[in-house]
Amino acid sequence: MKLALAAALLTASSAVAQNNNVPADLTGGPVAATDLVPVDITTSVGKIVVALDRTHAPKTTANFLKYVDLHKFDGEIFYRVMPYDENGGLIQGGIQSDGRKLLAPVAHEPTDKTGIKHTAGAISLANGGPGTARADFFILTTDIPGLDAGPHGPGFAAFGHVVEGMDVVKKIYASPVSPTKGVGEMQGQMLDPPIKIIKVSRSK
Repeated sequence: MKLALAAALLTASSAVAQNNNVPADLTGGPVAATDLVPVDITTSVGKIVVALDRTHAPKTTANFLKYVDLHKFDGEIFYRVMPYDENGGLIQGGIQSDGRKLLAPVAHEPTDKTGIKHTAGAISLANGGPGTARADFFILTTDIPGLDAGPHGPGFAAFGHVVEGMDVVKKIYASPVSPTKGVGEMQGQMLDPPIKIIKVSRSK
C-alpha cells in the first residue's frame, strides 16, 4: 500500500464481499461464537448490509451503533472513492452536513488486537490518528493490507464486513468523480454528485 494513500484517509471532521479473517478466539482460550450485529445502509443506488463484530471490536461497533440508533447517518452521503489497484479501492462516507451531529471520538482498536483485517468487503472507521475516529467510515472493494496495523503505524479500525450488497459498493466505487474537487491527495477522488445515504438502521 502506498503510505501516502493511507495517510490521506482522514475523517471529514479533521479535514472539514465478506471478511473471513476474524479469529474465533484471540487469546488461545475456548472458541466463542462471534456476536455480529447486522446493519442496513440504504443508499440512493441500493442497499448494503454490514455485519458489525461486537465480539472483537466492541468499542468501534458500539460507537457506530450510537450513530445508527440516533439516526445521525440518515440523509448523509458517500462522498469519496479512493483507488488502490486494478481490483478496486474503497468508498468513504459519513457526516458532512453538520459537525454538531458528531459524537466524542472513540478509542482505537487496531487490527493486530482485533484480528479483523482490511480485506474486500471490510468496513472500517476513518481517522486522523489513533483516538480521533468519529463517524466517517469506509468500505473496501479489494484487499488493502497497508491499512492494517504494522511497522508503519497503528492503521485503521476495521469492525465488520459486508454480507449483502457488494454490487452496490462497487456501483458507488464506479460512480463519477470531480477532477478538481478535494484537497491534496483527495483531489480527483470526490464523488460528483455524492451518493445519498437515505437511512442507516439495524436490520430487522
